This record gives sequence, C-alpha cells and structure tokens, in this order.
Amino acid sequence: MSAERGEQVIDTHCTTVHTLGGQKRNKERQLRYMQKDGRFPVVFQKAHRDWSPYLTDIFTTLVEIRWRVVFLLFSLSYVVSWLLFGFIYWLIAHVNGDIDNVDNNPCVAQVRGFTGAFLFSMETQATIGYGFRVMTENCMVAIIVVTIQDIFSCLLDTIVIGIVVAKMASARKRAQTVVFSSCAVVNLRDGALCLSWRLGDLRGNHILEGVARAQLVRYVKKPLGFVVMSYQDLDIQDRNIVLVTPATLIHKLEPGSPLYSLGPDDLQEDYFELVVSFTYTGDSTGMLHQTRTSYTSTDIRWGQCFQDILKRGKKHYKVDYALFNETTWVSVPFISAEEYDRRRRPVEGSPLLPSVKSNGHRNACQVNLDITEEVLHQTFL
Repeated sequence: MSAERGEQVIDTHCTTVHTLGGQKRNKERQLRYMQKDGRFPVVFQKAHRDWSPYLTDIFTTLVEIRWRVVFLLFSLSYVVSWLLFGFIYWLIAHVNGDIDNVDNNPCVAQVRGFTGAFLFSMETQATIGYGFRVMTENCMVAIIVVTIQDIFSCLLDTIVIGIVVAKMASARKRAQTVVFSSCAVVNLRDGALCLSWRLGDLRGNHILEGVARAQLVRYVKKPLGFVVMSYQDLDIQDRNIVLVTPATLIHKLEPGSPLYSLGPDDLQEDYFELVVSFTYTGDSTGMLHQTRTSYTSTDIRWGQCFQDILKRGKKHYKVDYALFNETTWVSVPFISAEEYDRRRRPVEGSPLLPSVKSNGHRNACQVNLDITEEVLHQTFL
C-alpha cells in the first residue's frame, strides 16, 4: 500500500496496524443528506407568504413547533380572549348606562369600567368566581355572552391540553433513548467482509419488536447547481430485532451490494451516505417511533470491530454503555470485498497481501487472509 495517500503504519510486536489518514481533498466540503441526530438539512422554497399547508393542518403545525412558541401562542390566546370578552362586557355596561349612572341596575355587578370588565372576563373564563363581580338578570345580552365565553373556554382548554400532551408524548423524545453507534466498522465475519454498526436502547422498558433498514444515498450534480438523489437499499441480516440488549446490524459485502467493489482507498475518494433507521412501537404509549442516523465514508472504520459490552452476572446481564462506541483493531485485508473474493477463489487460504514496508524495511509480520474471524456475539435469553 502506498504511503502517498496519507497512510500511517504503526509497528507492534504482534501485528501491523494501519490507520487511514484523512486525505486532503481539493473538493468543496460535502453537505450531509442527514445529520447524525436524524434531522434533514432541507429547506423548502415556496411562493411568498404561502402558509396554506401549515394552516390547513394547524394541529400538526402546533405539535411540531418549538415549546417556547407554543407557550407564547397559548398565552396570547388566553389574554386576547380575556380582552375581547372584557371589551364586550364594557360595551354592554356602557350601552346600559352602568358606567355613568352608579344608581342604575347594572348588567354585571361592580363593573363600572373597562378594568372591571376585563377582570370579570378573566374570572369567568378561568372559573375563579371571587363573588365580587357577578352576573345579574337585568341584561339578556350579557347572559348570552357569558354562555358563549364558557363554551369557548372549554374548547380552548381542550385544544391546549391536547397539543401539550401530544408534544410531551412525541415520538422524537422516545427516539432519543434509542441510539446508533457513532461509527460503522468493516471486518471479517464467517469468512466474508461485512459492514456493521450497533443499535442500543438506553431505557429499562425494552423494545421487543422493531425493524431495521439501511439505504445508500448518493447525489449527482447537474447544471445550475441542481442535484439528483439516488437511493439503494442494503440487505441487513436479521433486520427484525428484539432490542433487549444492544444489537449489531450486519450488511455483507457480497455481489449485488453497492459497496462490494469499494476498498479502504475508494472510501476516501468516493462520497456517499449510509442512512440507517430503526422503526418500532413503544410499549408504554403504543405509538410508532423511529430512530435514524447516517454514516459517511469518514465514519466507516476499516479493519476494526466493536468491543464487547455484555457480561453475565449472577442475577442480571450487565451492559456497559461506556464501551458502546469503542472499537479495536483486528486483522483484515485492506482491499475491497470484490478483490478479496477474486484472490481467495484460486487457492483457498493463500496470502493476499505482501508484507508492508515501514521506514524502508520489510516488516516480518505479514497480513494474511488466513486470520482469526471475529465471532458474532449473540445473546440468548
């Protein structure tokens, strides 16, 4: 392997460890299709002041907006309604002559100005009922307005409570406790190169059923700055997951895989994005949730494997999430899966890679294909 591409060779007593240095590209910084937290950096360009999609489904709009905006809108809705009905009560009192004539039989007792009308409106809608300002039987219009305000207050309270509950039970909150590993690794499993990544649940009420999915996303630039997205599904072994303990998702690099012909050098040159997701139903709420993330070529570690994090105790299985994203080096040929299969077919178990030179000398430790395969750890409860 040439050292011109930024490869660093570290000699140890037992093996030769390779670390692929990030090659400096003259290309512009690539924009991710999906952020690591599952959000998409996509902005919709619409006609000026085109708010019809948001107003048509106002409930979903209120559920998706930020909490501070929700609190501001709900506070304004109550204050505006108090002011509106307070103005109506003040107008009724003004027409009835309650403001100018103190001896007049008032429509609402102790309402002689706008301040009293506003306080009566707030006490009525909030069902406070201090008893100092009360409705009388002198004005039928005032009685009708109080009835309308009571019905409106019940409707407003129902909307506010429904939206707050929907936001608190949002699927995004549960998805934050189901996490993917920060990187993906390529190593040997059952004699074949495989791409794998981890999935874990941080909560105690474990997920007993879920479906994993992976897509490879590429884009092609067109004139005038336009791009065309292409999507390819990746086959995952055992995509139906019982997430009691952390699981390792495996994609075998075999013929038909879009990553079959890519080696560690090609990963540094090619740009793609591996979008992975896990869709499941929460056992507490019965709602459908989805956790997703993405891996670029720089997030894939060739020749590494995840550390073991599951131990068996006397009464419990112990999971050490401090090692969830930790990896270790393993002996893996630094060639593509296609080249690996092509060289392995003529003589099974013959060495593929020549010894690696380090500082002008040939290393005595050679990297062969006849290496110890990593055992896939499965948990049987």
